[in-house]
Amino acid sequence: MYKSILVPIDLAHPEVGQAMIKRAVLLSDDNAKITLLHVIGDIPAYVESYLPEGQLQKGLAETKATLKALADAIDVKADIVVRYGSPSPVILDEADERDIDLIIIASHHPGIKDYLIGSTASRVVRHADCSVLINR
Repeated sequence: MYKSILVPIDLAHPEVGQAMIKRAVLLSDDNAKITLLHVIGDIPAYVESYLPEGQLQKGLAETKATLKALADAIDVKADIVVRYGSPSPVILDEADERDIDLIIIASHHPGIKDYLIGSTASRVVRHADCSVLINR
């Protein structure tokens, strides 16, 4: 089984995230470390300047609370990480930094855009240095 599992979660689909967390628990060793990750797309500086004071910090705190609630709903102790950036590079960097041995990532039915530029899941599969499980 696995000692360190990374579960990137798209909060637009919490039910999928919860299913992936359950799968991580099933695939983990007794003392495994599970990390839940949500990636927030970069916010352009010109947009950020129009946001009310503290809005980014408030959004970050709400995102962390939502991830924690997903883990708490199925009684899982997990590290909660929220980062800004482009999803696939952030996922791969987080996996390297935490010495992850399994990434469980969701996939959807690809559209034409995904065939042309590739989906996040496909980029993670191609470039990860660890095992990757695609949850469909």
